[in-house]
Amino acid sequence: MVTDVFAGQYESVFKGRGMEFDEVREYQPGDEIRSIDWNVTARMAHPYVKKFVEERQLTVMILLDASGSCSFGSGHQLKSDLAAELSAILAFSAIRNNDRIGLIIFTDRIEKFIPPRKGTTHVLRVIREALYFKPKGSGTDINGAIEYLNRITARRAVVFVISDFYAGDYKKSLSIANKRHDVIALTVSDPREYELPDIGIVELRDAETGGIFLMDASNRASREEYARRSMKLFSQRKEVFDSCRVDHIDISTTRPYLGPLIQFFRMRERRI
Repeated sequence: MVTDVFAGQYESVFKGRGMEFDEVREYQPGDEIRSIDWNVTARMAHPYVKKFVEERQLTVMILLDASGSCSFGSGHQLKSDLAAELSAILAFSAIRNNDRIGLIIFTDRIEKFIPPRKGTTHVLRVIREALYFKPKGSGTDINGAIEYLNRITARRAVVFVISDFYAGDYKKSLSIANKRHDVIALTVSDPREYELPDIGIVELRDAETGGIFLMDASNRASREEYARRSMKLFSQRKEVFDSCRVDHIDISTTRPYLGPLIQFFRMRERRI
């Protein structure tokens, strides 16, 4: 998929920060006068020019939510499985373009940090941790994950936050991070989080706190209230992203993610 679908889109959307100095070489007819390095020219008594190359290499960081609420899915895939698959797509895209890829797995604490590096062996380690890591915590602390990111990254990075964003107020930290980095939010969700079927009395458990309560799903008013509260949460989440100017992609466990990803790349391309 990375080779066939995202071959040129990733590179065209995520670029380096401009031009960086490469070397000094002797002046040749046709070189721009403004590229002459006058200090070296004076020292060598012969004109020399500065040569620049495009700064292509990026640092890509994946912030992966491994909280309890991600271990849910009503179809053939859990949200955590979907998040790991998205991590693999992004990691292979980064390595294919010679970018460095790093991983932060978080819950209500920092569970795992893999420093950004290049190479196939490294990217396979990132994917293995995304798939099989067993977290100790169950809650979600997005603020803590972003603060940790800012401590361990000295330079600007492309940051993908993959989460269901069931967390406290993270607006301020997300806004600050987006001024320093290029932050993209990938929200993973499941249809049963905003709509329940008519199946009678059901037992619902909060995967992060362990709280259990009963609900009469055969009651239409109860189902409508459940849907209303869920949609309110999703609307608030979107408002946070928009106010922080953070690009976001909504991914569902029951629909192919290829379409939303391609749509995102094309949107970014048009904006650039």
